[in-house]
Amino acid sequence: MVQVEGGSILKVFLNDPERRNPLSPGMVEGLMAALEEAEKDPEVRVVVLSGRGKAFSAGADLAFLEKVTEMGAEENYRHSLSLMRLFHRLYTFPKPTVAAVNGPAVAGGAGLATACDLVVMDQEAKLGYTEVKIGFVAALVSVILVRAVGEKVAKDLLLTGRLIGAEEAKALGLVNRVAPPGKALEEAVALAEEVAKNAPTSLRLSKELLLALPGMGLEDGFRLAALANAWVRETGDLKEGIRAFFEKRPPRF
Repeated sequence: MVQVEGGSILKVFLNDPERRNPLSPGMVEGLMAALEEAEKDPEVRVVVLSGRGKAFSAGADLAFLEKVTEMGAEENYRHSLSLMRLFHRLYTFPKPTVAAVNGPAVAGGAGLATACDLVVMDQEAKLGYTEVKIGFVAALVSVILVRAVGEKVAKDLLLTGRLIGAEEAKALGLVNRVAPPGKALEEAVALAEEVAKNAPTSLRLSKELLLALPGMGLEDGFRLAALANAWVRETGDLKEGIRAFFEKRPPRF
C-alpha cells in the first residue's frame, strides 16, 4: 500500500492507484511504518509524500464506508484512534515534510496534505474537506486546519465541503507552491532539497517552536524562544555554520 524511495530526500508514495489511494487500514499502517523508519534513519533529511496514479488520496476507504454505520462503538473508536495517530505523527514529525499533491486530495487525503509542513499542488488538482456531504465530520482534520488557515476560512471549507483549486488553496494558505500539470512531485523534491541544505538542528527546533507557540501566551512564548535561542548556540550545527560563513564555503551539516 505504501512505496518508499530512499535517500536524503525520502519519497513516500500512497500506492493504491486503482482505488485512488484511500486511507485504508493497510495504508495507515504503511505510512506509520515509513515515518518510523524515516525518523530513525540519520541519512533522511526531508520526507516527501505523494500519491501514485492520478490521485493524491481520495480519502476514506470505500470498503470501510460500506460498513461504518454497522460497526460498534469500540471498533469505530479504534479506527478513529489509528487515524488520529497518523495525523498527529505527520503533523509533529521532527523532520520537515513536503506534500506533493499530484491529483485530487479529498477528505482524509486533504488532511494528509494539510498535516505536512509544506505543500506543492498540481495546478489541475482539487482539494476539499468533503466529509459533511455524506454525514461525516472532518473532526481530526479540523484540529490542524484551523491552525493553518484560521477560524473563518476553516468554517468555509468544513461547512460547505466544497472542492477548491490549487490557486485558491495557495491564496488561503493551504498550499505553498503551485506546480505546472504533472510537475508536483518534481517541484516538491526541489523544495525539499532547498530545505535539506539547512542545519538539521535548526530545522527540528524551528518545528518544535512552531508547534508550541500557538497555544502559548505572549510572555511564555518569548521565554521559550529565548531558551531555544540560547540552546542552539551550543550546537555543532551552529559552530559549523559560522565557520563556513567566515571561510566563505557551503556548510557541511
